[in-house]
Amino acid sequence: MKNFKFLFLLISIMSLAIVSACGSEAETVEVIKEVEVTKTSTLETVKNRGTLKCGVNDNLTGFGVLTAAGTFEGFDVDYCKAVAAAILGDASKVEYVPLTASARFEALGSGEIDLLIRNTTWTASRDRDLANDFTATTFYDGQGMMVYADSGYQTIEDMDGATVCVLQGTTTELNLDDRFTSAGLNYTPLTFETNDPLQAAFEEKRCDGWTTDKSGLASKRAEFPDSAGGPAALTVLAETLSKEPLGPLTRDNDSEFYDVVQWVVFGLIQAEESGITSGNVAAMAANPSDPGMARLLGVPFSGGEVADFQFGVDPKFIQNAIAAVGNYGEIYERHLTPLGLTRSGSLNAQWTDGGLIYAPPFR
Repeated sequence: MKNFKFLFLLISIMSLAIVSACGSEAETVEVIKEVEVTKTSTLETVKNRGTLKCGVNDNLTGFGVLTAAGTFEGFDVDYCKAVAAAILGDASKVEYVPLTASARFEALGSGEIDLLIRNTTWTASRDRDLANDFTATTFYDGQGMMVYADSGYQTIEDMDGATVCVLQGTTTELNLDDRFTSAGLNYTPLTFETNDPLQAAFEEKRCDGWTTDKSGLASKRAEFPDSAGGPAALTVLAETLSKEPLGPLTRDNDSEFYDVVQWVVFGLIQAEESGITSGNVAAMAANPSDPGMARLLGVPFSGGEVADFQFGVDPKFIQNAIAAVGNYGEIYERHLTPLGLTRSGSLNAQWTDGGLIYAPPFR
């Protein structure tokens, strides 16, 4: 817990009216009062509570889904687990809070959750207006348009007069309007709060297209029911309508917690580059090949001292995260490659392979 002191100019409330002996004119005297305000660190809250409250999706296969067994799984879910392992030493100490697109920011701002990892796009207005901080991007996405294969639509320009299903309260809704309006195309947006009624409307062909991030379209296409034609009945148009960098969010001005989340993201990326996996992390920690690996895993090198970055967690926090969920590549292969979202040639390849997945140095 930290104490922060703020100076408030209590002009209108703490003003004194002084009547001059020579007349009735009153003058206002400004009073400066020092007020001490207590602010709680989310990191300390999580450690004291013993669980991490993580806001997630519960119906987007690959990223966040509630399984028939009642457990959560997905790319974003694994990052919740990684943060819990880093802070608490136990990836199971997560309370998952399913959130709709429109409810997610309020849940984070109000303190209902500690961390939001729910396929959320980093934008300037969100960074400025929502009092949230975005960490490093975990998945570089882009908005697409999915249509029925027999619709005759080959490009967005073919869709003049179309009805398009879209989630409300998202950048997707705004990008859709930008694209059609700028091209002089007429369209009707059919908006929904969640994916289930949206998909039902699409299956009933109440809308001609379905737009969201291409990763989301790949997820929904892969599990499209046979009764509606199955995956082969659908096609995703080639055009990418926008840039959609997705990643975790913390509350603004919560630097201790933000730093831990940020460096967990970087740590899993660096682990892949260094060849450290969930299967070999213990062996690597016992005998690190170089000082950089030792720093990453929170262990000494050649009898030296452990590098403690003073993040307020165990120096082995990255080692614990890797042991729990694996490195970036392992998480990706487990959840996204089965959807057809291959990394080769994409922005989500490692920087050494022409992608944007890159971690600053641990030193």
